[in-house]
Amino acid sequence: MDSTTGFRAVLTQLIRARNPVLLVETHEEERVIHAVQALAADSAVLRRARKVVVYSLTKGLHEPHGTGTPVAPDKALSQAAKVTEPTIFVFFDLHYSLGAGPRGAEPGTIRAVRDVAEHFKNGPVPSTLIIVAPSLTLPIDLEKAVTVVDLPLPGMDEIEQVLEEIIVPNRSSITINLKAGERHRLVQAALGLTRSEAENAFARAIVSDGVLDAAAIELVLDEKRQTIRKSGLLEFIPPEGSLDDVGGLENLKRWLGKRNSSWLGEASQWSIPFPKGILITGVPGCGKSLTAKCTSSFWSMPLLRLDIGRVFSGLVGSSEQNMRGALKLAEATSPSILWIDEIEKGFSSGSGGGGDSGTSQRVFGTFLTWMQEKKHPVFVIATANSIDRLPPEFLRKGRFDEIFFVDLPTHAERIPIWRVHLRRRLVPGTAVAAALGIERDLLDRLAAASEGFSGAEIEQAVVSACFDAFADRRPATEDDLRRSIANMVPLSVTQAEQIAATRAWATDRAVAATAAQDRDQYDHAPPTDPTDVAGWRGGRTIEF
Repeated sequence: MDSTTGFRAVLTQLIRARNPVLLVETHEEERVIHAVQALAADSAVLRRARKVVVYSLTKGLHEPHGTGTPVAPDKALSQAAKVTEPTIFVFFDLHYSLGAGPRGAEPGTIRAVRDVAEHFKNGPVPSTLIIVAPSLTLPIDLEKAVTVVDLPLPGMDEIEQVLEEIIVPNRSSITINLKAGERHRLVQAALGLTRSEAENAFARAIVSDGVLDAAAIELVLDEKRQTIRKSGLLEFIPPEGSLDDVGGLENLKRWLGKRNSSWLGEASQWSIPFPKGILITGVPGCGKSLTAKCTSSFWSMPLLRLDIGRVFSGLVGSSEQNMRGALKLAEATSPSILWIDEIEKGFSSGSGGGGDSGTSQRVFGTFLTWMQEKKHPVFVIATANSIDRLPPEFLRKGRFDEIFFVDLPTHAERIPIWRVHLRRRLVPGTAVAAALGIERDLLDRLAAASEGFSGAEIEQAVVSACFDAFADRRPATEDDLRRSIANMVPLSVTQAEQIAATRAWATDRAVAATAAQDRDQYDHAPPTDPTDVAGWRGGRTIEF
């Protein structure tokens, strides 16, 4: 059952039950009108045929797609209350008078809505008022009188229908070169868009060169990036690199590899659910965020970053609504990856309220409930540097599939990290790389010299060496790299106590991102001195 069919089914129940006032939060006014007209014309479903009347600030009360005379909202509501035949009223623009406008809620309009609700519920003529608004926090006076109805974004079947409606009238003038799998990917790329946005995206893909092929997928994804950017809550992150660019963390990579493609239909034959998500904690600069980006590329799934700071705003009640909107958009884009970086900064006070009238607690509760009960394949990757700041209910099983601890890279892990950054900066064939060959012996020496360095610190050592070479207009050398290493004080020294505390927490509570079989001869046993932080691998060892 597609989203519009489900919406109509709920409307049918509420209208027949004589719920007087309904609120539909959506930008898709035309889609609501189309669904209401189809429902009103079906007298067998509603038992009595109903007339449809629309209201807007510019046209007043009028028939769908017709015209009328502008009239104030409270006067239009008074006219609606005098109706003498069963009618469904669809009111646009009413949210400006109910609190969404700059002047706030207007008492006269609130009272008019309550009068209409009383008349429609108990009057002799069964009628319904449907308020359509892109966003609306109901005034407290209307909370008990209004029923909220969700209109989900179009699903796969509806997007497929939109694509077909674009192709059919243009079939003679365009070339269609889509394989079965590519057509499915094209439709899937449009998930998360409104019907109108999907139409615009497909039309753009066709008019660019008159050909509808696999290249159209990227154009549709670009349209989706624009939509997500306009929401202000989620950020569409382009795929970046591969898991091979992440040095070490083989245990975590194996875990991700075994769950690749688990959202496809064939996975149901093994009776496995789509994974909920992972929480990655550990030493800063050791690849937590990079892993999230590379997982998106590895799984070929869109990566959406949620900024918790943007969820909280100055308007009372809007923070909870922002969170619900962000999660709804992530679900509409599924299968997708939702990335929350440094999650402890957004939710550290979520269980206590934080002195903000309970807003943080309510937003936190909304997210926890969604994590536990979500039905759509949205894989959450959360990263945290200070996991002890997170409330305990956030960490229990059922929220995340696993908690991984990322420690400072071992000698064996530092070798591929050095290789990645040297190849990225010292491009073969350029003057900078002419005097420095990237071979195993060099990488081994650099890995030994950078004991206790994080991946981010290794990258900065390479950058610093390149600046030294550039200043003298000469190729970079091993001496430049060694000098950069010697001049840098790593986090393993400046934050030794904090790293030791994080390791102590992770020993029995998290899974090591690097398992025992991935350690090398340069590593040593857990230190007796808690400030000796270089090289030890913290976390439970579970092999995947």
